[in-house]
Amino acid sequence: MPPLTVEHWLADYRSGDATPETHLTALRRAIAADDSAWICVADESHLAGQLAALGERLAAVDGDIDRLPLYGVPFAVKDNIDVAGLPTTAGCPAFAYTPETSAHAVTCLQAAGAVLIGKTNLDQFATGLVGTRSPFGAVPNAFDERMISGGSSSGSAVVVALGQVPFALGTDTAGSGRVPAGFNNIVGLKATCGAISTRGVVPACRTLDCVSLFTLTVDDADRVADVLIDFDPADAYARPRPAPAAAVPGTTTHWRLGVPDSPEFFGDARAQKAFEAAVADWRALGAEIVTIDYAPFAEAAALLYQGPWIAERYAAVGEFIDTHPADADPAVAEIISAGRAPRAVDAFRAEYRLAELRRAADAAFAPIDALIVPTAPTIYSQAEIAAEPIERNSRLGTYTNFVNLLDCCALALPGGFRDDGLPAGITLIAPAWQDARLAALGRDWQNHRRWPLGNSDRPADAIPNVASPEPPPDHIRLAVVGAHLRGMPLNGQLTERDARFVEQTTTAPEYRLLALAGTTPPKPGLIREPAGGGAAIEVELWDVPVTAFGSFVALISAPLGIGTLTLADGREVKSFICEGWAADTARDVTEYGGWRAYIADQQAKANDHG
Repeated sequence: MPPLTVEHWLADYRSGDATPETHLTALRRAIAADDSAWICVADESHLAGQLAALGERLAAVDGDIDRLPLYGVPFAVKDNIDVAGLPTTAGCPAFAYTPETSAHAVTCLQAAGAVLIGKTNLDQFATGLVGTRSPFGAVPNAFDERMISGGSSSGSAVVVALGQVPFALGTDTAGSGRVPAGFNNIVGLKATCGAISTRGVVPACRTLDCVSLFTLTVDDADRVADVLIDFDPADAYARPRPAPAAAVPGTTTHWRLGVPDSPEFFGDARAQKAFEAAVADWRALGAEIVTIDYAPFAEAAALLYQGPWIAERYAAVGEFIDTHPADADPAVAEIISAGRAPRAVDAFRAEYRLAELRRAADAAFAPIDALIVPTAPTIYSQAEIAAEPIERNSRLGTYTNFVNLLDCCALALPGGFRDDGLPAGITLIAPAWQDARLAALGRDWQNHRRWPLGNSDRPADAIPNVASPEPPPDHIRLAVVGAHLRGMPLNGQLTERDARFVEQTTTAPEYRLLALAGTTPPKPGLIREPAGGGAAIEVELWDVPVTAFGSFVALISAPLGIGTLTLADGREVKSFICEGWAADTARDVTEYGGWRAYIADQQAKANDHG
């Protein structure tokens, strides 16, 4: 049976052709006892208890399964995440305990109707990016059993790629929720730090740990993340989602994506070729690709294991390893035991440097919508990792280690395939709470590439890109036409006020676009010509919080102002407008159809003359 998405499972239940009892009992029985991706599969009693609880939840919503967004959908969790009544091993049997309560994330999923099938294998104590550091056995890659599956959330990624469950939870401190996604042709979501509670998770680096999510499609990741992103006041590191994040972005053909100036592939020409092909595909999709200085990101990545943060891993499980040396994987023990060395002064010095790197990263992100990187710079066979377990593992974190240190969100996506048939993942990265932007990018990419689901031949469905018909409560929808467009000089005046991009569209065909004289930076004016002579002009729609709208309007100077604009589909929104007298000294640039095209033409002419 080909992999089924969350929507496929729900559609079966809605049709009445299946029930959770029949589907999930068969699914559980189909899992082989020697499948190294699983550490523990729920027994019949545990599954029956969940199904009974699901029936009670369904009765409480009057039998309407649409009110349970994950009704009857099976899932798995990495075995460093607590599930009441099932042992938590963190990949170390001697460490095992059986919790009385489930992790907050698991509780949220079950309340939404999801049903746990079991717990998955991992690099011991979530320390590794390879999927081989486990006494329960190495987890083979879903496409080639000789190759590594990636870690530490190896089992969770592989059971999704093989279609055993439509989604699974992992954890991500240094890339554990992204590298396995890249190696197994699935989606890996690492939300903003603190957005998903880590209460009930065995810590690796508690200040950096995130619960991550593996799915087959971007839509599934969105659907499950909506359930998981639920502020948990009992988790000291949880953060409430800012209200403006409720705005839902739509599609665009003008994304600006940053790529590293000197990407590193450690001599892997196949990986380099695959990444270059993915970047070319983004260009074909309409994205503007800009090169950024990657040095601050690379230096931050090095801090995670070469700096004092390794002491956090020792704080979590170091004493256990000291007293149970025979039960620890040798590579894991070597890495975690190094956490004894850093001093308090080292931690402060590293924190000072990290603050400087965060500023540099903020500057790099300012002119782009997201950073695009290879999910991993290369891939190794299990034999290659056995021969050099630490250095080769370290290389795999080249594009992942910095993300949590710099307080970013990330979305790993299938990026095509290498010449040898192995998946080549790409990852989109943005500052904290830009998760919705990454989801919008991911939708565009899925619609453009239509990747196969996991290791099957079944293509991912197209995702309708539908903009939010109305702004969220306490927001004003604003059309911008010039210097406030994404990637333009004044766009920061919107983003610093927590405005959220909604969609790119055009005006009704009755507006003239003027390049105003004497403005710095260059600005356009929009004048309505209902009697003829106008055209449809490209605009972007943004939802601006009402509380920030006044301070934004205060920045606008004559001849510009705020008025009402008619869009091509008849909607009316607030917009920049221009006083008529400015036309006497302005240049009419209506023929370009938008400010972005005009500026690009001017820059091209300047380069030709330069």
